[in-house]
Amino acid sequence: MTIKEAQEIVDKWITTTGVRYFNELTNTAMLMEEVGEVARIMARQYGEQSFKKSDTEVNLADEMADVLFVLICLANQTGIDLTEALAKNLEKKNIRDAERHKNNDKLK
Repeated sequence: MTIKEAQEIVDKWITTTGVRYFNELTNTAMLMEEVGEVARIMARQYGEQSFKKSDTEVNLADEMADVLFVLICLANQTGIDLTEALAKNLEKKNIRDAERHKNNDKLK
């Protein structure tokens, strides 16, 4: 599925099953909550924290998908074409960082 298709699928789901979009502020708060859930798993799975008994059913892929879903909702609500936005962002990075990382001694 392309990013454009994902935006269309999410929009269709929201307007049929979800009834309507939550407002932008609510979705921003929800995005932060979902990012926090990803961070929690990362801290336990790849960091130094340990899992709690209540964490036995964590699913990193599902939590990342939740982040993507809410981000797509926000893009749809604010009229952002994520395909176009990502292309422009990558172009910016290619110009700005063309040599930056290659010349970073910390990355060698």
